Amino acid sequence: MQMIYNLSEIEHIAKTIISSSKSNILLFYGDMGAGKTTLIKSLAQELGVQETASSPTFSIVNEYKSNDDKVIYHFDFYRLEQEEEALDLGFEEYLHQGDWVFIEWPDKIKSFLPLNAQKITINEISEVQRQLTLH
Repeated sequence: MQMIYNLSEIEHIAKTIISSSKSNILLFYGDMGAGKTTLIKSLAQELGVQETASSPTFSIVNEYKSNDDKVIYHFDFYRLEQEEEALDLGFEEYLHQGDWVFIEWPDKIKSFLPLNAQKITINEISEVQRQLTLH
């Protein structure tokens, strides 16, 4: 599925992703500044997270709780230098808990990605317009 959207429509895009995703593990591909974190913030809000989601670039993982006590994990592997560093964080355990898991820069941990994960690619068309592909 492919969608072109303006940033003002991001809430609608988040609802569409949640309702049409075949997995609770979402992999976000796109260049720096394409809007991965912005989309993840909207997804977290759509799932009932009250706090503002932020990029876990330095902590690598952020954990959010929704209104109904669901847990959402947001990973940002941009700063990872070796794949094995993800294992040191207990990454594989997060995947098997049944919670929502959002992963930025999944290409940094290719060997550990589950086959059933939903891939999302974001391409910047203009400053306010994006193309999103659900693979």
